[in-house]
Amino acid sequence: MTRHFLRDDDLTQAEQTAVLDLAEAIKKDRWGRKPLAGPQTVAVIFDKSSTRTRVSFAVGIADLGGQPLIISTANSQLGGKESPSDTARVLERQVAAIVWRTYAQAGLVEMATNTTVPVVNALSDEFHPCQLLADLLTIREHKGTLAGLTVTFLGDGADNMVHSYLLAGATAGMHVRVACPADYQPDERVVADADAIAVTTGGSITIYSDPLEAVAGADVVVTDTWVSMGKEEEKAARVASLSAYKVDAEMMALAKPDAIFLHCLPADRGYEVTSEVIDGPQSVIWDEAENRLHAQKALLVWLLEQAA
Repeated sequence: MTRHFLRDDDLTQAEQTAVLDLAEAIKKDRWGRKPLAGPQTVAVIFDKSSTRTRVSFAVGIADLGGQPLIISTANSQLGGKESPSDTARVLERQVAAIVWRTYAQAGLVEMATNTTVPVVNALSDEFHPCQLLADLLTIREHKGTLAGLTVTFLGDGADNMVHSYLLAGATAGMHVRVACPADYQPDERVVADADAIAVTTGGSITIYSDPLEAVAGADVVVTDTWVSMGKEEEKAARVASLSAYKVDAEMMALAKPDAIFLHCLPADRGYEVTSEVIDGPQSVIWDEAENRLHAQKALLVWLLEQAA
């Protein structure tokens, strides 16, 4: 049966664990699996500019024996004359899977509904689920487990990373805290979905306005840029509203002494995080960036196995 990965709760807790277990195995034996040998082609579509997503998917598909076909919507019919559903019907006859870094989640849903090959959300305005697999893999590597850990996100609560942390963290049985101003709250529907998942996994979801209260005793501290692509004109207002949520040495000192710091990058140093933290001993951001490769390879292997 064809499975897609459009948002974090497309995986159950057991499935999430299986993908992370597979990622650990693939990381230890990087070229041991070749499900795309042929080479088979995976379409990797970009509406937005990218460094980590483009590199990790292109390298990962090649590692799996396949051929990445990088498509820019600026140079294709998708998003112009052609709908996601028509594009999906064309691509499914030629590629093994479709990966799309886009804006609206609705486009991904339309594409997945109209194709027989796996569709992967490489980022949308609402979710960043591939990044969360890498983050969970990184946390597990450094902490040994996920269930029962407290992870605190500081900053823009309406961020796609927050939505993915809510869903993926709840699925993993983590205690997810989000600290954000009143004007930057996460989507209530996503919070409700995460709450429902947490009931079944032993996790919890808590939204704070006070960043100091939210970070106290945390095992993991996370932030993201305050100014995402397309929101540059809002920078001054965002900085003014979010300045109390900056992750600096004083903020990190409130978390557990062995707490780790994550950031999906790129970082706007001096704004959401100081260089002292991002380059400091608690930062694991380079492990996190590398783990995009291993987590996404595992995801592709798992999706292809479900479709076999």
